[in-house]
Amino acid sequence: MPTLTGVRSFVIKTEPPHKGGMHWYFLKLETDDGLEGWGETAVLSCFRGLESSYDSLIKEIFDAHLKGENALDRERLHHRLYQKLTHLHPDYSTFGIISAFDTALWDLAGKHYNTPVYELLGGKFRDRIRTYSYIYDDSDPSSLRSTGIAWVSDPERMGELAASYVAEGFTGLKFDPLIQNKEAQNIQQPWDLPQKELGMGARVVGAVREAVGEEADILIGTHGQITPAAAIRFAKRIEQYDPLWLEEPCPPENCEEMARVAAATSIPVSTGERLVTAHEFQRLFQAKACAVAQPDLGSAGGITAVKKIAALAETHYVLMAPHVWGGPVITAAALQIDASIPNFLIQESIGKSDGFFNEIVKQALVWEKGDLLVPDRPGIGVELDEAVLEKYLVSNSN
Repeated sequence: MPTLTGVRSFVIKTEPPHKGGMHWYFLKLETDDGLEGWGETAVLSCFRGLESSYDSLIKEIFDAHLKGENALDRERLHHRLYQKLTHLHPDYSTFGIISAFDTALWDLAGKHYNTPVYELLGGKFRDRIRTYSYIYDDSDPSSLRSTGIAWVSDPERMGELAASYVAEGFTGLKFDPLIQNKEAQNIQQPWDLPQKELGMGARVVGAVREAVGEEADILIGTHGQITPAAAIRFAKRIEQYDPLWLEEPCPPENCEEMARVAAATSIPVSTGERLVTAHEFQRLFQAKACAVAQPDLGSAGGITAVKKIAALAETHYVLMAPHVWGGPVITAAALQIDASIPNFLIQESIGKSDGFFNEIVKQALVWEKGDLLVPDRPGIGVELDEAVLEKYLVSNSN
């Protein structure tokens, strides 16, 4: 049996324009027979500014709970971390760490058995994974997701950008038409929307639909920033444009209110990027709060938890669209889930999952005609280049 002997963490700063987040959080598990397994914590797991604390937590958790254990005991070790670190009352940041360890354990298992992780999950349903991306404006290098002018006050520009993505091969495009710079104004979420902002948001959605026609689905992200009442009013304005979904129409902490939005609109509701464990998703499904579940492999509990979430979703006829706002390890882990489940819909991709991804991986993921191809390499299908990671370590930039 491969025994866990060591761990190393890598907190890196990405290159501008920081697509997928300014900082990425990786760990590498090592075994006594020379295997290495990679994991990643989601960007939004509350560690920005606490990079040294992340490094310390990874080492101390490993020494206390994983060192000397059989690396193949994924289920047992997942439950050990869950119980020891959360006392069965999970939180988002802690599960970001659990997720990284869990994915690394699955990566080790695939390498031990010399097979892709999807084979350990039951085999493949599909070889190609349909993707969507946020609409970025690369002419604005200071913007992470062209968050300013194009989204808020220039429907024509949004239409042009959307059409360019379709020309490249994308069949799914996401954008947030309701970001009105409220964060900069320090307005507490969730907020209401005046007529002017409702109207502008609807015009942006209409412009994108006109630009892409039936060549692509449009996905509306709202980041849980508005009230249920505002979400219902906005949904009525954009139903005519037939979005694939309305994402996090209100904060995810209250699934009953999200269910009220879902019941009031014909647009499918999607949510889940900030939820953890199968238990939280079970409450979401029981409330009939969504048609599409979006767990993040870097925060929901890793491959162990997301496989269970997918099974629960299947029994409720809920489709799966794993969330990604991070790096190539989360993306690769999501592809293993996508390949192996029956109820997959579409996968979030940071652009084409290339760019800075390709700089830090040994073998790049392949994006082709709107799809990511499922890698057939052992484990999760990607390995990081430590020499390159060293160049971007946050600890080296201080």
